[in-house]
Amino acid sequence: MIYRLIIITFLCFLTANAQQKFENDGKKIKPKLVVGIVVDQMRYDYLTRFYERFGEGGFKRMIRDGFSCKNHHFDYIPTTTAPGHASIFTGTTPQNHGIIGNSWYDKISKQNVYCVEDNTVSPVGTSSSEGKMSPTKLKVTTIADQNRLHTQMQGKTISIAIKDRGAILAGGHTANAAYWFRGKGQGNWISSSYYMTRLPKWVADFNESNIIDSYFRDWDTLYEIDSYTASGNDNTHFERGFKGKEKAVFPYNLQQLKEFNSQYDIIKHTPYGNSLTVDFAIAAIAGEKLGENNYTDFLTISFSSTDYIGHNFGVNSKEIEDTYLRLDQDIERLLLILDKKVGQDKYTVFLTSDHGATQVPQYLQSIKIPAGYFKEATVHLELKNHIKSFYKTDSIIESISQSQVFLNHKTIKNNTLDSKEIQNKIAYFLLQTNRVDKVYTRIQLENSNFSSGTGSLIQKGFNSTRSGDVCYVLDPGVIAYAKTGSTHGSGYNYDTHVPLLFYGSGIKQGATIKRTTVADIAPTITTLLNIALPNGATGNSINEIVD
Repeated sequence: MIYRLIIITFLCFLTANAQQKFENDGKKIKPKLVVGIVVDQMRYDYLTRFYERFGEGGFKRMIRDGFSCKNHHFDYIPTTTAPGHASIFTGTTPQNHGIIGNSWYDKISKQNVYCVEDNTVSPVGTSSSEGKMSPTKLKVTTIADQNRLHTQMQGKTISIAIKDRGAILAGGHTANAAYWFRGKGQGNWISSSYYMTRLPKWVADFNESNIIDSYFRDWDTLYEIDSYTASGNDNTHFERGFKGKEKAVFPYNLQQLKEFNSQYDIIKHTPYGNSLTVDFAIAAIAGEKLGENNYTDFLTISFSSTDYIGHNFGVNSKEIEDTYLRLDQDIERLLLILDKKVGQDKYTVFLTSDHGATQVPQYLQSIKIPAGYFKEATVHLELKNHIKSFYKTDSIIESISQSQVFLNHKTIKNNTLDSKEIQNKIAYFLLQTNRVDKVYTRIQLENSNFSSGTGSLIQKGFNSTRSGDVCYVLDPGVIAYAKTGSTHGSGYNYDTHVPLLFYGSGIKQGATIKRTTVADIAPTITTLLNIALPNGATGNSINEIVD
């Protein structure tokens, strides 16, 4: 009897403790503001290559006082901007969220569609069609959407990026506002009627200030160029540069070059595009009073200029080194404003990238590393002619885009042809093509479960309703791109391995070399906030991060 009473008492004690822990977790103080930062085209090794030149208050502060996931990867193909942003904020991959590229061939309209285009909305802040954008092609919710739902729409979401897709896909369906930058002859932050009927006063005031025009200045190196030892020579034939300047070498007089480079667009292609983004984010924090109410707010910031510069000058350029040294200062500036406006230990930041980038193949070739270029247009024409020779019609292949072949299933049905046979013939042809490494058919992807390797990457990027019928993968170091500048899109480590830093309220200090993937970010933030997962999330919370 005594033993029974002891056991009952012990069980009651455990139950009470569990109940108390549950109540404490429910009452846990949440950050007043979550800031999600995406640095477009940031390879993981940019953190280590440039680390010694960073100041103490930017990247180093986040690494030193926050948590770093050193082995963080994208686990799907293609690694491009729109799928990257969608995956970060939804906690899943294109297989589920449906954003299979920046653009893709639409099987219903029989034309290419842009990931955020929406002709049912009107531009706000511009008369250009660049304002006719929305998140309607995103099939699932984001972490910001879930926060809005959890707070009965009281927690705000403001999303900012130079690129429209960087702002829109991060903010999700319920964002109070998404803003992107229209360059050319206008130079304004704009939005669409999906979010509002007109720009708020603080945005209009920002656009009318001289802040944007102040960046028509010289872009020279932040420090003496001879001290930039983490990059190659300044004068190489691996870089494209700007129109109106014979060589891609410092300095760049933007006031003179803007006439040859679409006016305000040139700002986007320099580090000043990142500085302008921080200027606007700081204005948003004040204008929207983010982090000042009783509900958690979201601010998403995507630094797009790093991608434009990488495409132009390449991974190993002096321009890239200078860009990240300047970005480090801009991140420090942002963190100091958050300290002041929201309060230290009252906000949480995560920083990652939407994809990495390859070294310029002709540079790799110059140092005897296997690399090269894929003659995409030539191969596509040869493939169409090859299939026509079998079936005596040129309408079997409807489109070839984004390394995917789309078949005309109406023609196949009307002529009682075998779709599986056609897919196999296409696959066999591509596998005999120079620079093609692997090929997967729709039959394989829909009837197999690839648990690892390239097949798994393709499968997680394959959306049954939107993707094509045959997908091909190029050799390592091979790209279908110009011979100057860097690009991305593959499943190789140079495109998949990116930084992931967490910092601020509720975040432990430390690091891990355990492999994490893009789908793990959103579940980690929902764990921190104690809210529901995005409805399509497939990743897992990185529990050692959350305090």
